Amino acid sequence: MKQGEIWEINLSPTVGAEIKKKRPAVIINDDAIGILPLKVIVPITEWKDRFQGAIWLVRIEPDNENKLMKPSAIDTFQIRSVSTRRFLRKTGSVPSTVLNKIKTAIKAVIAMD
Repeated sequence: MKQGEIWEINLSPTVGAEIKKKRPAVIINDDAIGILPLKVIVPITEWKDRFQGAIWLVRIEPDNENKLMKPSAIDTFQIRSVSTRRFLRKTGSVPSTVLNKIKTAIKAVIAMD
């Protein structure tokens, strides 16, 4: 489980407006950090036209590397640490260009200069 990989993750149970159920997510934590069986992830959801202009959502198109089935949104507002026991299977990965867009979106979410 490495940074930039996309895994199907079981995010249930959840509370309130948290993204739920089994869904793909991108691992974003640095591979060299952490000793607990946890990974920092951002979930992926289906792209909707109303997401246009939302600075915390990174649009990603399906391709042979990410193995997504439809245009999708990486939702950096839903960043979280999850147990590796929630990870079901690796499905793909994102290139460094997309990883950089994710990091930029996270900076906007937390108002980091």
